[in-house]
Amino acid sequence: MNQQFTNQAFNYAKQFSDNAFKAHALAIKGFETVADLQFKNFEKQAKVSADFLAEAMEVRDPEGFRSLWEKGASLSRDAAERAVAASQEIFAVTQKTVESLGAILQEQQAAANEAVAAPVQAARKSAAK
Repeated sequence: MNQQFTNQAFNYAKQFSDNAFKAHALAIKGFETVADLQFKNFEKQAKVSADFLAEAMEVRDPEGFRSLWEKGASLSRDAAERAVAASQEIFAVTQKTVESLGAILQEQQAAANEAVAAPVQAARKSAAK
């Protein structure tokens, strides 16, 4: 009886640690993807800003300032659009990660239910004989 309990506890602990490892790997992959998306967005924004500043340093006349103003407004709009697009991608990655973690949790709960129900059913069968 003690051996049976020990085996069941060991199997449950092994399954729990395997699922915890899977969940950890999924979370890390999600974090890496989000960080990569944010880094790419930051890199693009830094390049655009540096180009804009380089162009601003070369402006010498009022007409140049007017076109620079219009370009600045356009760059601001583009930056906002990129930020929204990156946020949507990050939300999609986060949602996918959460769904995967939920699937692992459901798998763990089903295994726990089976681990508890199997000995009870075996005891019922042996008691009925």
